[in-house]
Order: sequence, then C-alpha cells, then structure tokens
Amino acid sequence: MTLHHFTVDVEEHFQVSAFEGRVSRGDWDRLPSRVEGNVDRLLALLARHGARGTFFTLGWVAERHPAMIKRIVGAGHELASHGWDHARVTQIGPGEFRESVRRTKRVLEDLSGAPVLGYRAPSFSIVPGREWALDVLVEEGYRYDSSLFPVRRPGGYGYASGGRDPYWLERPAGKLAELPPATLRRFGNNLPAGGGAYFRIFPYGLVRAAIREYDRRGVPAMFYLHPWELDPDQPRHDVPWSARFRHYTGLARTLPRLERLLTEFRFTAVAGHFEQALAARA
Repeated sequence: MTLHHFTVDVEEHFQVSAFEGRVSRGDWDRLPSRVEGNVDRLLALLARHGARGTFFTLGWVAERHPAMIKRIVGAGHELASHGWDHARVTQIGPGEFRESVRRTKRVLEDLSGAPVLGYRAPSFSIVPGREWALDVLVEEGYRYDSSLFPVRRPGGYGYASGGRDPYWLERPAGKLAELPPATLRRFGNNLPAGGGAYFRIFPYGLVRAAIREYDRRGVPAMFYLHPWELDPDQPRHDVPWSARFRHYTGLARTLPRLERLLTEFRFTAVAGHFEQALAARA
C-alpha cells in the first residue's frame, strides 16, 4: 500500500481567509485561543493509528505556543511553514512575502532544532502571476512547496495548469519540489479532494476515491486539514453566509471521518519521503 502525506495547516479558528473582512488582525491576541487543544487531539489520533504528519504552522501561532510546537516535534512529526500571519500571497509583494517565510522558518527552526524544508501558502494563494513566490522560497532555503492546487475555482486560489502528482519545478532561482493537494480526475476536470472543507461537506467517498486512485498508481496523495476542523464547539463569528457555510458545516463529522481515513490508508510526513516519491515517479 502506498504511503500518503498527512498534513495540517496549524492556525487559529479566527485566522481563516474567509473571516478577513470581519476579524481584524489587531484583535487576534484578544480572541480565545483553541489551537493547542485541537492540535493535541490530532496528535493523539495520529499516535493511535501509527501515522506521522507534516504541520504547516503559522509563525504567529508558533511564537505564542512554543510548548505545543515542541510536542509536535517530540511526537515525531515534521514542522513546515505556513507563513507568518496567514496573509495570502495575492495580497502582499515579494518583500513582505520574503520577510514572512524567512521569519517563520527561523522561529520554527529555533523551537524544533530541525531544518524547515516545506511551505504551504495560506489558502493555496500562489496563483498564476504570483510564481515569483516560488523563487523566493528557493532563495530562502525551502526544498518543497505545497501551494499549487491544480483546480479551477473562484475565490483566490487554483493553479489549473499545475500537475496532479508530485513534480519538480525548474525555477530561475533553482529547483523546488511541488506536492499539490489530492484531486480526483473526472469528466476532464480535476475535482478538489485533498481535505479541508471538501472532506467535511462532501461525501466521504470523494476523498476515499481520490486516494484509492493515487494508491493504484503508486503515487502519494496529499491530504490536509486544519486543527479547528475538529472543534464543533468553537466560537461562532458574525460572517457572511458563504463563509459561515464553508467554515462551520460538518465540523462534527471531521473526527469520525479521520478515524476511518487513517484506518483505510497509511500516512507519513512529507520530509524524508517526497524525494523518494519523486524519484520513483521519474
């Protein structure tokens, strides 16, 4: 059976892009933090199933919860970067992006004592026209990216021309591995099936069918979720209906579905596995 990649975007429940217009960054420190309890639930779940994962962590969160970061690493999981404060790449320029990924890498490495190799953009926001971000990642010492979601979707993300399987990007700054979220190929289109809201809202069979298809081809599928997706009791924010639906629907289903997923498939972290996966594919 193929080893797939289990990944977590470590952020607070109030830091999601869908809440940007209603929850100010200036209020973040005054809002109740729930990330530690939710991460601990995930760590216990992964331990029960003998699975390892990669935790793409915001620098803002890591700086405020160093003991949680040490627990993640102590449990044998990989730390990777999610940027500093969940600013989408579409909203910032190269200088601010460089400072974000550099600062986050430094904080995570100081806390873990291990190199940080991977990055995932908030809301998969490296989109056509923002490829300069990939060069910045190479220049700042990153080895792989997981931001190019090969789907067509409105709302600020989607890199439809990207590959579905792990592949090498040859950039002016150098070489970077790309590990996109899992998709299911149907009717000439890539359906998003890598996790997140798609895992909570749509039938479980969507993600299972996608990962089985990767299994048959011997290619690792990239699964992702957020700690707040295990937390049906989180505070509710006054946000538009579309954001409310996307964020709160299916929260009570996440944990039982994860138990099922981890029973049916085998998962590991990205570091130490992506290069052999790329070599096998080549």
